[in-house]
Amino acid sequence: MTHMKKSKSSTNRHPVKNNSCLHKGSNVHSKINNLNAGQGKYVRLIWLFPLIGLVSLIWFLIRVIPKPSRASYPCQRLAAPLAGGFVVWIVGLVGSSLAYRKARGLVKRSRYISAGIFIFTAVMIVWGTLSIAEIRSATTAFKPSEPPNSPIGLAKGIHPGRVVWIRDPDATNWDRQKGSWWDDENTDQSRVDAMISKSIQQLTGQTSDSSAWDALFKHFNKTKGSGDAGYKKGQKIAIKINMNQERGRGWSPNIGLPSPHVIYSLVDQLINKAGVSGSDITIYDASRYIGDPIYNKIRSNTDENFQNIRFVVAPDSADNGRIGATADTDNPLVTRAGTAYLPKCVTETKYMINLALMRAHSMFGVTLCAKNHFGTTYFPNGGGWTPRPLHDYGSQRDGMGTYNCLVNLNGHRELGGKTFLYMIDALYPATFQSGPVTKFAAFDDDWFSSILVSQDMVAIDSVGLDFLRNEQQINPNITNVRGNPDNYMHEAALADKPPSGTTYDPEGDGTALKSLGVHEHWNNPKDRKYSRNLGTGEGIELISPN
Repeated sequence: MTHMKKSKSSTNRHPVKNNSCLHKGSNVHSKINNLNAGQGKYVRLIWLFPLIGLVSLIWFLIRVIPKPSRASYPCQRLAAPLAGGFVVWIVGLVGSSLAYRKARGLVKRSRYISAGIFIFTAVMIVWGTLSIAEIRSATTAFKPSEPPNSPIGLAKGIHPGRVVWIRDPDATNWDRQKGSWWDDENTDQSRVDAMISKSIQQLTGQTSDSSAWDALFKHFNKTKGSGDAGYKKGQKIAIKINMNQERGRGWSPNIGLPSPHVIYSLVDQLINKAGVSGSDITIYDASRYIGDPIYNKIRSNTDENFQNIRFVVAPDSADNGRIGATADTDNPLVTRAGTAYLPKCVTETKYMINLALMRAHSMFGVTLCAKNHFGTTYFPNGGGWTPRPLHDYGSQRDGMGTYNCLVNLNGHRELGGKTFLYMIDALYPATFQSGPVTKFAAFDDDWFSSILVSQDMVAIDSVGLDFLRNEQQINPNITNVRGNPDNYMHEAALADKPPSGTTYDPEGDGTALKSLGVHEHWNNPKDRKYSRNLGTGEGIELISPN
């Protein structure tokens, strides 16, 4: 900079015209000045981020400490991650500085081994701070990567892409004080029956339950190349339920598990409307126990059909009328986590119903129909009847356009290939997989009180995600819909040419999957319109005759 000033002074004393060298020198000096100015601006911007973090922390503490409920306010939900990031940054900066100073002192005293340990510690603190920041970035509140009403994939069903949503607030009456939410006095069976009936009719466009079930079976068989055939006596049906939080120790009043009333209503429909014998119905979760609230609800009906329904559970909990799952090694499921096998109660059936739950998930963002089959896998070298090996292959922390195990799982011919109906039990959703049931702010702080049905797995999960991500924005009890929970929906919708470039071949027979359904996000949480509702595309159609 001193040299530049002298040059400037010299040129003022001895002006020279048309000197190309001088012009070039002036241009160089100008560029250097611009570069230095830009660097200075960049340095100032760098310090702006910790300043914002400090202000956010102070604002959060001043507002929330006197009144903790303010933590749910939109401004505080915005300030919280900035404040948290600032705290992590300060801890990392102070910790690494102290370790480095200690190392310098040890070097002066020729204690090189000890100095090396502190230098290593300083580096690890910096690395850890950056890693935490990266994890926070990858698990921020979910925001779709594509605009609303931008469908991808191929819609499935009699009415392609149709998802039916039935809500009846009078079906759920629990006041959190008397009994448990699944008690008969707190959940109205007759209203749940009406919800299931209406949802099946609306899904198929039929005016009676029996004709609706017949339409479902005929459509499924036609798509499988079996002609216009309905259900035939003796054909078996498996119903997959999500018992993830069942540990065989009894249900606590707040626990989030499948509604016994929904399951009862479904099997009542199959027996009395579709003509399925109870002995041909299996309710299962091969990795968990099926607790008494569900078992006793079904067995409370003394009709022989209800008494003959089978309950298949994890082998180590097979007692009191429950049957232990056995693996069928003739039907492998090939995934990047290794080869798994499916229960015989699935491979021996003709049809399947996927009855999932509506809730967030701490690892996968959401747990809906696709993840429901985590209770269907047996890993001979990975712990038996457990989905644990799959946990590293589909996390919400993984980026968009990456491999996702849920596509293999639901594309398998014995799972998604047999599923003719997808359902989501949303009477009493939980905050996340290990959390208590929660009311929904979107419905004036009332229970969700809903049933969703579809013939399209990707479509129904897309609608479920939209409900959950919207609720998270206004409900402080739900916080796990983060990162990229819709990556599997993109991969499944475009399974023939997925963004990840993966060849999804769940049977390992050289035949790659085709599209598993259609995905898109609604236009807004008030209108809840998809492209078929708006007449703008061939995506999802959400029907809600509530």
